[in-house]
Amino acid sequence: MSQKISEEELIKGCLAGTWAFQQMLYKQYAAKMLTVCMRYTGKREEAEDILQEGFVLVFEKMAQFKKKGSFEGWIRKIMVNKAIEHYRKSIHVYPVVSIEDKENEAISTEDILSNINATELLKMIQELPPMYKMVFNLYVFEEMTHKEIAEQLGIAEGTSKSNLSDARGILKRKITSNMLRAERYEFNEQKAY
Repeated sequence: MSQKISEEELIKGCLAGTWAFQQMLYKQYAAKMLTVCMRYTGKREEAEDILQEGFVLVFEKMAQFKKKGSFEGWIRKIMVNKAIEHYRKSIHVYPVVSIEDKENEAISTEDILSNINATELLKMIQELPPMYKMVFNLYVFEEMTHKEIAEQLGIAEGTSKSNLSDARGILKRKITSNMLRAERYEFNEQKAY
């Protein structure tokens, strides 16, 4: 099986239970899906656990893939749902915060994402408190609405909005702090010459 096979052949081979096809599918998508899982956890080991559980489900549910949308998108949705499930198991108390108690500071996602590289941003997202991290990821990367997030996490829609605002605020402060440190470093380097 050294030749390149199509996605359809790969799916058929997996549906037939052929281990070699399952291994090829895993190798093809594991790195991308690990990145998805890493966004929802703070530890690589947890992300790897979610990835493994997700792929078990991919192989179990593959017959349910209806070819409406991309296969990669279908796998991604399974991984995100596994991450949500993992989050629900690890967090038993949800903070209830009223959106009215929050300042309506407008911080756009573009403002946050335009000033930092992907690796730094991923690290900062992983450092967010668990609920903020979950809401931020679902809203920004999975493009869910606050209503959908509230339903998935069992929280109020206002809490989702508040948590997103807080997460953005934290990220903005971290980015600003990093940028100031970099500017000071550059200034000190220039003075040394």
